[in-house]
Amino acid sequence: MNKKISVVIVAAGSGSRFGDPLPKQYHQIGDKTLLRHCVEAFMHFCPPAHIQVVYNADHQAWLDAAIGDLVGSGGLRPAVAGGQTRQQSVLNGLRALKDAAPDHVLIHDAARPGIDPDVIKRVLAALADCDGAIPGITVNDTIKQCDGHSMITRTIPRETLMRAQTPQGFHFKTILGAHEKFAGQEMTDDASLLEQLGIAVKCVAGNESNDKITRRDDLSRIGEHFPNKQAATVRPRPDQETPTMPGMTTEEFRSGTGFDVHRFAPGDACMLCGVSVPHHARLEGHSDADVGLHALTDAILGAIAAGDIGQHFPPSDPQWKGAASDQFLKHAAGLVAKRGGRIVNVDVTLICERPKIGPHTAAMRQAVADILAIDIDRVNVKATTSERLGFTGREEGIAAQASASIAVPVTLS
Repeated sequence: MNKKISVVIVAAGSGSRFGDPLPKQYHQIGDKTLLRHCVEAFMHFCPPAHIQVVYNADHQAWLDAAIGDLVGSGGLRPAVAGGQTRQQSVLNGLRALKDAAPDHVLIHDAARPGIDPDVIKRVLAALADCDGAIPGITVNDTIKQCDGHSMITRTIPRETLMRAQTPQGFHFKTILGAHEKFAGQEMTDDASLLEQLGIAVKCVAGNESNDKITRRDDLSRIGEHFPNKQAATVRPRPDQETPTMPGMTTEEFRSGTGFDVHRFAPGDACMLCGVSVPHHARLEGHSDADVGLHALTDAILGAIAAGDIGQHFPPSDPQWKGAASDQFLKHAAGLVAKRGGRIVNVDVTLICERPKIGPHTAAMRQAVADILAIDIDRVNVKATTSERLGFTGREEGIAAQASASIAVPVTLS
């Protein structure tokens, strides 16, 4: 006898680790959002009226833009609001499906758009002789368990370990009862509830394309599994505005610039963008005179309208004499973080005849990336001369200019 199948797609999260005001389920791979990829994948296994999306009510405009056309005439069930936790959101979805009276239910995370039909089939097939089944991936790395001091306490045999994926499949009444029993708790996945009740759950083969998107880089990685499709962030077309609502948090992009100069003094190396560059002179200044980091610090401070480096680290204050300039840059980055912002990219230009900068730019980019705790592909360092004109042309010192782009959260009114 054919079993009636329903699906709960959990899309209520804010995706804080993803690092974007636009929740990850509304980003795109190709021309479809992650959420729509998931919905359409399950439409091959059950009618749209048996697919229950659970969402965050604050995301209504994004939800409508992603799957609004599938609701109503498209037959998709209207989405229901989730709760404060994933477990509560799943329970809300299961309760909403009571009227459909399914035999089996699949519970899937919207952050897994690469679901393979064969994986779904394996989960459903396993439900013929057990109350629950989940897809999983074998663990290839050696797993170490550590104590609170990061000291290894044991090596866990990886042969018995699996990385759990979704969709996780269950007999509907069994999983609904488990969620009702453990309501208010927060377990790591739905199968954990059955495990607590001593109910056997089977693990079937999953698929690497079905891995969860957690951070930005995951978009392009998972997107490789979609033929002829590339990951892209949902951004407005020239003829289309991004859906917005009062009270919605979004991002505002800002930029700042910085400029600094330091004269040469007797010495044997210059600190430039966090790297000691051999030279027949050093740069003179109250701190280590890293002209590149000083300019970049001012650029970041400018982007958040926080004054300049001299206001935060006065040259008249003896505590900064000989200080390493990386602490100035870290301070500026910390101010961005306190506002809930992020550094999008930075660009530094060093202006001098000598020393030659080119051989050191790779190390400088890495140093700046490490100081700011951002990816190196967000950092650029380059150099130019002033064609023997001015104080840099006469090799009296080095100048630097910098720009920085940041994104800060804003609440729409």
